[in-house]
Order: sequence, then structure tokens, then C-alpha cells
Amino acid sequence: MSRKMIVFVLSIVILASTHLANAQQPKKVPRIGFLSGDSPTPSSARYEVFRQRLRELGYVEGKNIVIEYRWAEGKLDRFPALAAELVRLKVDVIVTWGPTATLSAKEATNTIPIVMANDADPVASGVVASLARPGGNITGFSTLSPELSGKRLELLKEIVPKLSRVAVLGASTSTSSALALRETELAAGALGVQLQFLDVQTPNDIEIAFRAASKGRAEAVLVLGGPVLVFQRTQFVELAAKSRLPAIYPQSEYVEDGGLMSYGTNVADLYRRAAVYVDKILKGTKPADLPVEQPKKFEFVINLKAAKQIGLTIPPNVLVRADKVIK
Repeated sequence: MSRKMIVFVLSIVILASTHLANAQQPKKVPRIGFLSGDSPTPSSARYEVFRQRLRELGYVEGKNIVIEYRWAEGKLDRFPALAAELVRLKVDVIVTWGPTATLSAKEATNTIPIVMANDADPVASGVVASLARPGGNITGFSTLSPELSGKRLELLKEIVPKLSRVAVLGASTSTSSALALRETELAAGALGVQLQFLDVQTPNDIEIAFRAASKGRAEAVLVLGGPVLVFQRTQFVELAAKSRLPAIYPQSEYVEDGGLMSYGTNVADLYRRAAVYVDKILKGTKPADLPVEQPKKFEFVINLKAAKQIGLTIPPNVLVRADKVIK
């Protein structure tokens, strides 16, 4: 066999061996870190829409994608350790739900991409430089819509026509709550309603706030939001029912857990859009090149069972406007 032929055959063998070795190497399966303040409920509808959108994009959990769930279970002080754990696992991207989770993830890493599925005001909190150009390793979705608080007060007035006193619960340290309170005050002036702001910073403040609302002769409750309130929503909903006070909330989770009604951002839509951002990042897009987007869909949800519990009849003209009615 000539030298040229030997070289040719050896080259073919080497190329074939290299190709076979590359084919036999297991393909890396991307890992998503999911950081939430809720309890371990990955099967709930809120998280299922996230996984469903991933499936539509070609990712099947347990096959070509792994999701590492970490739950703070309503305990805000657990977030730093949980975020650090996800960093140690070297996940490819971290998805956060709520500003406290996002800030903890930001403090834990400045290299792993972070997609915030829901953050009220990420610019004011210093999470991103701006909505259009977030910079750094964080992008996602802002739910800052303070004008909705005025609309929530209008809805309360519609279901309780003689409404004159409303307890407003929020966190004084939250910039988004401050903006929402101003919008609520403007609506209150037009509707002839007196507001009583009650600050909620810890879980213990919730019961204190309800006692203060009772003392102030509040006839209804309006929730501005805040991490403590959303993560302790079951306790809040129970106290509202016990006090027989109509209450309106900024997110549908409250109503799904027994609250009366909510008007705010469509949470399922945020999860779906977060999955799209995860897909883009896994395919090489940098978080800094993805603008922080704002809500596109809103929903009005009513719980008739909660209304019956406090002896309240929802007017037909209000009921017909609801996007979802829980019976």
C-alpha cells in the first residue's frame, strides 16, 4: 500500500473516531433554578403554565431540562441561603418570583443570568439600571402599575355603595406601595372615601392591622401588596373573613386562597413570558440585551364563596365584568 493511501486511511479512521467520541459524549442538560417565597407547590396552576410554555419551546422537565425548585415558605430570611444554594448547583439561569427573591439572587451572583418573573419596581430597588437597558445579569418583568390601585378602590365602592372608610394595607418601605397609595388617595378624594393606611412589615403586623382597622371603623380593606402580605395571604384572607370585611387584592393568588376579589396583572401570563426569556438566555442571549417588559394582560377575579361567607351580594353589573369567577 502506498504511503499516500496509508495516510488517507489513517485520516479517515481518526476522523471517524473523533466523530464517534463526540457523538457518545452526553449532551449537557440545562438547569433552571426557581426561587419563590411560596410553599412547595410546583404542581399548582401558577407553576404549570411556566412548565407548559417551556414544553412548547421544546423543553421537557426531566428529559432535556432540569428545574431546581427552592421555596422560602413565607420566611423571607430564608432567601439568601436558598439563592446561594442555587449558585452552588451552578444552574444556567435563575427564575425569581417577587422582589425579595430577586434581590437575594442578585446578591448571590453577578454572573448567572436571572429572570425576574414578577418585580414591582426593579429600577427603584436598584435591581436593574433601567427597563430598556437593564445591564448586568438580570432582566424580566416589572409589574409596576400604581394606577390599578385607584381602580381597585372604585370596585370596592361598586360592591359596597355606601362605603366611606377603607383600611389600606401595605409596606411603607416599598416604593411601589408608596406610588400605589398616592393613586388610591386620588381616587378616594373623587369617591368621597376616607383612607386609613396601616403599615405591614412583619407577619405579626397583619393581626395588629386588622385590630386597628376595626378600631378605625373600616368598612372594607384594600391591599397594596408587599412580600409579607403575599406570602402570608392565607392568614390575611382568614382575618378578613373573620372581620367580615370586603377586601380587594393586587394578585389573583389571594382570591384562589379564599379572598374576595382581585384586580391586577395576569400572573399566568408573566410565567409564560418568563419561560420565553429563559429560552432566549439558554440559546445565548445576554440578560443585558433583553429589556425589562411590563404587564400586557390584567385580570379581575371574584370569589363568590368568599362573598357568601361575609354576607355580601356582588352586583350583577360587577360580576359580569369578571374574567374569572370562583364558585
